[in-house]
Amino acid sequence: MADERTFVIVGASLAGAKAAETLRAEGFTGAVLLIGEETERPYERPPLSKAYLQGSEEAREKAFVHPASWYDENNVDLRLATRVTHLDPVAHTVTLDGVDPVRYDKLLLTTGSRVRTLPVPGAELTGVRYLRTVDESDALLAHLRIASNVVVVGAGWIGLETAAAARKHGATVTVVEQASLPLQRVLGDEVATVFADLHRANGVDFRFGTSVSSFDGDGTLSSVTLTDGTVLPADIAIVGVGIQPNTELAVDGGLEVDNGILVDAGLRTSDPDIYAAGDVVNLEHPWLGRRIRVEHWANALNGGKAAGKALLGEPVVFDRVPYFFSDQYDLGMEYSGFAEPGGYDRVVFRGDVAAREFIAFWVKDGRVLAGMNANVWDVTDDIQQLVRAGYAGRPVDLARLADPDVPLGDLLG
Repeated sequence: MADERTFVIVGASLAGAKAAETLRAEGFTGAVLLIGEETERPYERPPLSKAYLQGSEEAREKAFVHPASWYDENNVDLRLATRVTHLDPVAHTVTLDGVDPVRYDKLLLTTGSRVRTLPVPGAELTGVRYLRTVDESDALLAHLRIASNVVVVGAGWIGLETAAAARKHGATVTVVEQASLPLQRVLGDEVATVFADLHRANGVDFRFGTSVSSFDGDGTLSSVTLTDGTVLPADIAIVGVGIQPNTELAVDGGLEVDNGILVDAGLRTSDPDIYAAGDVVNLEHPWLGRRIRVEHWANALNGGKAAGKALLGEPVVFDRVPYFFSDQYDLGMEYSGFAEPGGYDRVVFRGDVAAREFIAFWVKDGRVLAGMNANVWDVTDDIQQLVRAGYAGRPVDLARLADPDVPLGDLLG
């Protein structure tokens, strides 16, 4: 008997595409409608600030989740350049471009996030750039190839990755950051210092404890004025001051929203027929014991897969260890876990920090809350086991944790 149900996915993102893929892989034969506002088919975002921005054309093509033919071959109705303007959970409909209502049996929201903008004079000048979409990465890459002076506003992950790309293209780079170290809120002083030293060693100038007062130029950016009065020459200003979840459709539909769409561990929203996954989700995490909104690639990848199963009524408990990665110059790193500022009492290092080949562990009362491996590979599974054990209340011997001769897998022995 034919399945007459229609599952609608709003957000042609990595999470949305993986949900559609999972539906078909799990044998769903009903209609799947995947809707996105961009003109490009679903893609992964990490290459946009890493390999592709450094000049690898191959990385751009590899960023797409599926070949263009996949959607027709798998009977997924992919509608690009289409905006969902209204959600009516009672009627089980979404309205496309303010005109066309589409009925759904189950709905998945993977609407993602958008960049936070900097509302200062001159923000509209040509040369003031943000990085979120593949089109923005295309434009930024073209500009970096000819730029002499680049100012990066914000020393978070996007800021530092774009700074590294700009240096590779030969530009002079200045990073402006209100805090006293890059990534200070995320990593704390000890590990943030490693990244500050890394970028300085590669010729980046930091201006800490200040922010942008104005972008200056006659139609086109020529300089950036800081709140401390410093004027920096600039062909490009790359603004990376965070993102915010696209919750407007959820709010329109009366769903519960608070720093993202609220979902339970099964990715179900406050409406039983509506699910959500990816950046937009504020998840009730089963073993972290709190809600958390994760803005990274792995959350979209794995959340989309889990959401696809949840739409089919399969039992889902989304309890992945938060994970992200970054590549800057000759340093590659992976971070697993969740350590809030002030939520840990020490950082334990294993390995050679000066050579940038080490693992850092954020620890509370002897329990590992998070770990970051830098230029040390094939240890993520062990680190994640330590994190799960730490949140379950199991401490480790910190002297052995710091000893590279003790296998990580033996610490929970």
